[in-house]
Amino acid sequence: MAKSMTKSQIADHLAGKVGITKKAAVQMLDELAALAYKEAKNTFTVPGIGKLVLSNRKARMGRNPQTGEPIKIPAKRVVKFRVAKVAKDAILGKK
Repeated sequence: MAKSMTKSQIADHLAGKVGITKKAAVQMLDELAALAYKEAKNTFTVPGIGKLVLSNRKARMGRNPQTGEPIKIPAKRVVKFRVAKVAKDAILGKK
């Protein structure tokens, strides 16, 4: 399995494709990430890739895997990423 691309490799690839400097590509990636963090409360969509969504998890009972003792897991908010159908089809191929 190949290693995933680093931020520097992504910036280098984008800079070559779009015709901008690598520094500008890194800045664009940083700004996109900052915007996603800020707007995730309202759902942040990256067209063609997916969206960040805040979700509420209910409190539930779980088990300690070592002892088997039941424990109460409290309710909490979590961030989920939903992959767009276009991305799934491009990566996995159409069914």
